[in-house]
Amino acid sequence: MSEQFSVRIKVRHYELDTLGHLNHAVYHQYGEVARLEWFHSARGDGNGFDDTNMSPVLLETRVKFRRELREGDTVDVTLDVTFGDGKTFEMYSEIRKLDGTVAAEIECVVGLMDLERRRLVRNPKEQFVDAGFSI
Repeated sequence: MSEQFSVRIKVRHYELDTLGHLNHAVYHQYGEVARLEWFHSARGDGNGFDDTNMSPVLLETRVKFRRELREGDTVDVTLDVTFGDGKTFEMYSEIRKLDGTVAAEIECVVGLMDLERRRLVRNPKEQFVDAGFSI
């Protein structure tokens, strides 16, 4: 995709911890929202992996907390995807307040799994392109 992908989310009161700021696990959920929305958006009008026996699988995730988020804050969760030569690819997100302040960074390692063989496939970028994704 030519421009950076982003999804907007509003912090809800039930997502807060006892300190009154966004619970640590919810940052991961916000990253997941961005990843799933990107997969949906990037596949365009095609079926994506619906007609295959493959699915993306999260292998590693790490959050760097930069600033607290509180009830009512609205954030943009960005997503950048980087493919390399191996079986995995990276997805990087920033959770930014509307004033541009980075509240968190999320780094993920993702693979594309053959669901029948239960193994990662080689060259996931090629598989995405073959499935009709705009990457």
